[in-house]
Amino acid sequence: MKREKRNDEAPIPADLEKTLSLEQMMTLRQIENFGWQVAFVRRPLFQESVVVVANSNNQKFGVLEDTGELNLQAEIRLRKQAA
Repeated sequence: MKREKRNDEAPIPADLEKTLSLEQMMTLRQIENFGWQVAFVRRPLFQESVVVVANSNNQKFGVLEDTGELNLQAEIRLRKQAA
């Protein structure tokens, strides 16, 4: 059995605005108009958080870079969701 890495942390932190840079917030507000939203935030130990966004039907994923750039070419490994 694999151990859950999240340790009961929410996929999206309650204080998301404090997690994002100003540039990320500005880009997020723009892409929300096109149906994109934050899917989850990866918070690896001793590393910067990685903000992952998804389109409205969760078919495309991207990384919202610290600079505010939306990186749709990022290599993102996703876990399969339980049915």
